[in-house]
Amino acid sequence: KLMEVEKVLAEARKAKEAGATRYCMGAAWREPKDRDMDMVCAMIEGVKEMGMETCMTLGMLSGQQVHRLAQTGLDYYNHNVDTSEEYYPNVISTRTYQDRLDTLERVRNAGINVCSGGIVGMGESADDRIGMLMTLANLPEHPQSVPINMLMPMEGTPLGRSEKVDPLDFVRMIAVARIAMPKSVVRIAAGRELMSEEQQALCFMAGANSVFVGDKLLTAKNPEEDKDRKLFEKLGIEPMPAHSCPSEK
Repeated sequence: KLMEVEKVLAEARKAKEAGATRYCMGAAWREPKDRDMDMVCAMIEGVKEMGMETCMTLGMLSGQQVHRLAQTGLDYYNHNVDTSEEYYPNVISTRTYQDRLDTLERVRNAGINVCSGGIVGMGESADDRIGMLMTLANLPEHPQSVPINMLMPMEGTPLGRSEKVDPLDFVRMIAVARIAMPKSVVRIAAGRELMSEEQQALCFMAGANSVFVGDKLLTAKNPEEDKDRKLFEKLGIEPMPAHSCPSEK
């Protein structure tokens, strides 16, 4: 069920106070219903009034829905390709790979920044990981934002007993994403709760220049703000000013 607008905006205020410059709102839908769009647009408007950038992930979008989000002023739309086209049917059956690419095309054509990456640790091969990055790198325009997620296995799900991703393999994903898409913001996304400080440091050295902050990422825990701040201080990492990334429109 969609959260009330004021509850979402209250969380956005907390995020801004903690230093976040962009607020991402996600709904666990295959695609939004038209009846939900009024509330979704109210959330976008409310967050923008706070002076933060907005990002949403709502599943597949029709052309009319994309147009409305663009008119409301949405800055970013997140829609991951998840894995390679070849491996995709092994993990997802609710929509096709082409469905995902079609939504990305609609978003891009509407002038909304694209946030698209993938997930590692779902039983895919090294070739599948390369294939996922190749898909993103060969889009008509590189995504402005590329989140690399590490699967957080959930007990009772088909992937609940998946093998843990080798830390250096994850770092390699970051490095290849940086080389293949040099102007994109490469984000360490889900899975940081399971990463050591050393692994995260290597990710930053390999080219990651953004992280998702907040107490939860959909269903999985995320490192606490104080823990992140201490790590950044150790590494001498300072936040970029808002709107400073050269890849952003």
